[in-house]
Amino acid sequence: MLTLPGLEATYDSLAEAIDAAGEAHSEKMLVKLVLLLAQDLGDADRVAALIATAQADL
Repeated sequence: MLTLPGLEATYDSLAEAIDAAGEAHSEKMLVKLVLLLAQDLGDADRVAALIATAQADL
């Protein structure tokens, strides 16, 4: 599990990647990232649960 400083560094990296991708490509980049992370995690049920958590309270 990431520590708070690790989460902050991850947030910063993600924000920079979104900015670099630009408005036209940021959504595609985020989808690719999620799929890569899901593959790395290797647990489809866990990924589905995390998607539901992220979707809540938008």
